[in-house]
Amino acid sequence: MIVSNVSLSGCAGVNSALCAGAGEGHLGGGSYRTTLSPTGNLVVAVCLGFIGTFGLMNNLTVIVLFCRYKMLRSPINLLLINISISDLLVCVLGTPFSFAASTQGRWLIGERGCVWYGFANSLFGIVSLISLAVLSYERYSTMMTPTEADSSNYCKISLGIILSWVYSLIWTMPPLFGWSHYGPEGPGTTCSVDWKAKTANNISYIICLFVFCLIVPFLVIVFCYGKLLYAIRQVSGINASMSRRREQRVLFMVVVMVICYLLCWLPYGIMALLATFGPPGLVSPEASIIPSVLAKTSTVVNPVIYVFMNKQFYRCFQALLRCDTPRRGSSMKSSSKVATKAMRGAAVTGVRRSNDFLFMVASLGEPAVTIPQLGPSREPTMDITKAPSSDNKPVVMSLVAHFDD
Repeated sequence: MIVSNVSLSGCAGVNSALCAGAGEGHLGGGSYRTTLSPTGNLVVAVCLGFIGTFGLMNNLTVIVLFCRYKMLRSPINLLLINISISDLLVCVLGTPFSFAASTQGRWLIGERGCVWYGFANSLFGIVSLISLAVLSYERYSTMMTPTEADSSNYCKISLGIILSWVYSLIWTMPPLFGWSHYGPEGPGTTCSVDWKAKTANNISYIICLFVFCLIVPFLVIVFCYGKLLYAIRQVSGINASMSRRREQRVLFMVVVMVICYLLCWLPYGIMALLATFGPPGLVSPEASIIPSVLAKTSTVVNPVIYVFMNKQFYRCFQALLRCDTPRRGSSMKSSSKVATKAMRGAAVTGVRRSNDFLFMVASLGEPAVTIPQLGPSREPTMDITKAPSSDNKPVVMSLVAHFDD
């Protein structure tokens, strides 16, 4: 269901034999004409050209940065790279074919190419969405169990990446074996799951796809980031002004993530349901182009939100442009094993675990800084960017769950 180039209209304007073939998942020939006007095809081609170009550049830049700078090779960043790879594959294996079809006004690579296109783009799109949900859960779980965080442990993130691909395969392979099918859709320049068939076989698949590949990831994202925001609110008892700054910054990031997710995928989901359960011809080819383009823009938006708004990646990007060594800001992460030792050291001073947790929450999205005292028995902590002193003061570290570190 989650394909970047979608159009959900019926077969209006195409001959009846072609409509019958499309309803059965067959092109009936090597190509067929689009139902859009030449002007409509031109507009779609221009939009896909821009989206494909910038999506390719953005995601390729992210991968180059990850390979070029060792400081970026952390488990959480590996998950970001998985998102970029899936989006990059959409730009390479999906956009060019729909772009070419729009410029020529017809589908160009035949029936088997249509099935392959629908399967591949569905696969990569769902991988991206599930990876966003896994990313939100990883940030949430890291925040809730700070003493167990280990920036050198790739096992958990690797399992999350494997899960995203296996989960996507589970939901994109059934049409290849008879539970629904892939075929031409909408104005005729893309292929995807058949949204128009009113059979119980097809409707059951679409409902499952909508629930498990769109609604469930969205609920996971909202829940995890909501819990993080709630945790950040708890630091107001420590330092109100510091709490407000972090809360505003993280709230802004969460709102941007959720809004972009909804703008990219919700119109598509609504159009799919209208095409599936509505009367024939309810969604016109022109109307179906809007969710198609919006869904495609996720390949451009994801790198900007999740990577280029990350200070660590942005510093490396600036260094790449200047052919220089990236500036090491105070938020550069050290091994969280040190953070674990710091938590143990804090426990020796008699401070409650809940306060340790609040300190870790307070470091979300901020450089590690000296934290004000909680009481007379609490010694001030050191900045991690300074050399350790002879006294064994606990160190407060930034988490790997940063939004903009």
